[in-house]
Amino acid sequence: MDAAIQQLFDQAHTIVFLTGAGVSTPSGIPDYRSKNGLYTGNRNAEYYLSHSCLANEPEVFYDYVMTNLYKPDARPNVIHQKQAALTQQNRATVITQNIDNLYREAETKHLVEFHGNLYQVYCQKCGQSVAFEDYVNSPIHANCGGQLRPDVVLYDEGLDEQKINQSINALAKAELVVIVGTSMRVYPFAGLLDYRNPTAQVVVINQEALNFPFSFQMIQADACEFFSELSL
Repeated sequence: MDAAIQQLFDQAHTIVFLTGAGVSTPSGIPDYRSKNGLYTGNRNAEYYLSHSCLANEPEVFYDYVMTNLYKPDARPNVIHQKQAALTQQNRATVITQNIDNLYREAETKHLVEFHGNLYQVYCQKCGQSVAFEDYVNSPIHANCGGQLRPDVVLYDEGLDEQKINQSINALAKAELVVIVGTSMRVYPFAGLLDYRNPTAQVVVINQEALNFPFSFQMIQADACEFFSELSL
């Protein structure tokens, strides 16, 4: 661990982690756009994860989600754990694009699930929350016959305004912004950087080098190795 980077973490009172699929791939969760990602193997993947598919072909949507997205045996890795530990110290907020529930399993305190959570399920007809286990058994709500769905943002759906505001407020106060496991190419998530505290230090930990029109430190490395070495 580079001493200067360690010092940044040691001295920052308010850290924001902006994270994506690369945080969860070590836990066995597939990403979307890599050579082994969900979108590479199926050119219709974006349609299967759209509101249109859910509305028009709910059985197709359900089968795709159950087959490709749910990985209930996956467990948090050292990246989730170290970030969660910093949130438990009330020094950090995690804003993630991931919908896999692993941050919750790691007991992350200050968490914004920007695109929702696969394991939060509700009925579209009556609005009642339903246990994930019930959804595994059937996409139909036993109480009212309505269609169940995970509480995630699908293609052609809008984002939760409250989550956007939470994210903007956290970034405006951050002394240190750490980008982990994401290319920051998907908007509006990528646009959150425009709201960062202008005096914040920005550190990127990613296998692929990123480019931004502002000063930042690029650590092109395995995030698991980085967080394993990071002292809290």
